[in-house]
Amino acid sequence: MSALMRTSLSRLPRPTAATSKRWLNLHEYQSAAIMASHGVNVPPGIAATSVADAVAAAKELGGDEVVIKSQILAGGRGLGTFTNGFQGGVHVIDSAKTAEYAEKMIGATLVTKQSGAEGKPVNVVMVAEKMNLVNEMYFAILLDRAFGGPVVVACAEGGTSIEDLAESSPEKIIKVPIDVVAGLTDANAEAIVAGLGVSGDKEAAKKQIASLYEVFKSCDCTMVEVNPLAEDDQGTLIAADAKIGFDDNAAFRQKDIFAQRDESQEDPRDVAAEKWDLNYIGLDGSIGCMVNGAGLAMATMDIIQMHGGSPANFLDVGGSATKEQIVEAFKIITSDSNVKALLVNIFGGIMKCDVIAEGIVAGVKEVGLEIPLVVRLEGTNVELGKKIIDESGLNITSADDLDDAAKKAVAVI
Repeated sequence: MSALMRTSLSRLPRPTAATSKRWLNLHEYQSAAIMASHGVNVPPGIAATSVADAVAAAKELGGDEVVIKSQILAGGRGLGTFTNGFQGGVHVIDSAKTAEYAEKMIGATLVTKQSGAEGKPVNVVMVAEKMNLVNEMYFAILLDRAFGGPVVVACAEGGTSIEDLAESSPEKIIKVPIDVVAGLTDANAEAIVAGLGVSGDKEAAKKQIASLYEVFKSCDCTMVEVNPLAEDDQGTLIAADAKIGFDDNAAFRQKDIFAQRDESQEDPRDVAAEKWDLNYIGLDGSIGCMVNGAGLAMATMDIIQMHGGSPANFLDVGGSATKEQIVEAFKIITSDSNVKALLVNIFGGIMKCDVIAEGIVAGVKEVGLEIPLVVRLEGTNVELGKKIIDESGLNITSADDLDDAAKKAVAVI
C-alpha cells in the first residue's frame, strides 16, 4: 500500500454531521416502548404528530403537569434552540399549555450540540407523565472493542452530559464488563446497583438492570443509554429517558424494529446512496469524487488534498455498478451545493470502462451538469470508454492518470 493511501484521515475534510450514520437509532418514544416490552419501568408517554394529538395526549395522561419532549435523533435536546427562536426541546409544563408549546415545536427544526448546524426536524413530540424523580443516575450498555464485548457504564450522577462528567470527575464513573457467554451475573448486577448509588429496593433495581441487559441482548443493540435512570419518591427505578442503537447486520431478524427507521432524520444523500447500493460519506470540501474501490477512493482524496484541493465526499460505486447506479451517483454528488467540480476516477477490472462512460454521459445529460467534470479511465475496455466520452459532445475534461486528474480538478475550481 502506498504512503498516500496510508495518509491519516485527520488530514481530510471532516464528515458532515448528517452523514455519520453507521447503525439504526430510534426515537425516545420508540426506544421506551421497546424497553417497556422487556419489563423496564418507563414513564407513561404518548407520541404526537400534531398539536391536536399533543393536547389529547396531555388530557389522557390526566396530570396537572406534563413533560413535552422533541423527538429527534440527536442529544442535547433540552439545551437546544429551534430555528424559529424557541428555546429548549424538552419542557415541564402545565397541561393547559400543551397546545402553546406543541405549536412551537412540531414542524420546527431543533439545533443542538449534536445535531450539526443544520439541526433536525421535529415531526413528533412525546407527551409524558411528569414523574417525581428524586435521584438521577446515568446508565449505558456499550460494545467495547478493548474488552471484546458489552460493558456497562454507570454513574451515581445523571441527567447531565456524561462527557462533561467524565472529564471533570472520572472517578465517579464505573465500568462493568459483561461476559457474553455467561450473561449478566448477579455479581455484575450488584456492582452496577452499588455504582449507581441506588437508595431504594436493591433487588428490584437488580431486576431492572437485568431487563435493560435483556433489551441489549435480544434486540441486537450496539448501545442502550438511559440518562437519567432515576428513582422516584417511592424508591422505584425508572428509565426516564431512552436511547437505543441497533446493529445493521441484524436487520434481517429485527424487522419490526428496523421498520421504525425515520429517514427524515437522515441526510437524503445517505438514504439515496443506500437505496442504490453505493458507499457514500459526505465531507465538507468542494471537489466531488466518484471512484470504484475504497482504496482507490482514499488515494484519490489524498492526491486532491496534496494538490491543494478539498474532497467533498467519499463515493465508491463498487466493482459491478450499472449505468443506472452511475446516474444516481451523479445526482447524489451534485445535490451538494458545495461541490464546484467533479472528478471521476475509474480503474476498470470487473467494472468495465465503457459501462462507466455510458453512465457518465447519461448522468451529465440527466442532471444537466453545469460544473467542470474531469474523468480518468483505465483498465478493461478503456479505449471504448474514452471513445464514448469523446463522441458525446459534452464538455468533459479527460485525464491521463490520477495525478493529472487531481491537478485538473483543482485548477478548475
